[in-house]
Amino acid sequence: MAALAWLLIPLFAVVGAAIWGGWVSRSRTTGDVAELAGYARFRAAMEKAGSGQ
Repeated sequence: MAALAWLLIPLFAVVGAAIWGGWVSRSRTTGDVAELAGYARFRAAMEKAGSGQ
């Protein structure tokens, strides 16, 4: 039974590493689009504020 426990530890480590690797390599392009749109709105607001002085 002890040998089975020693074999399961690396198995759990491999499964955990696979889950972590999948989580890290996921596609996160939607956040970039929202951030760029927010930056464009910020620039437009700053240009409006700057032209009033």
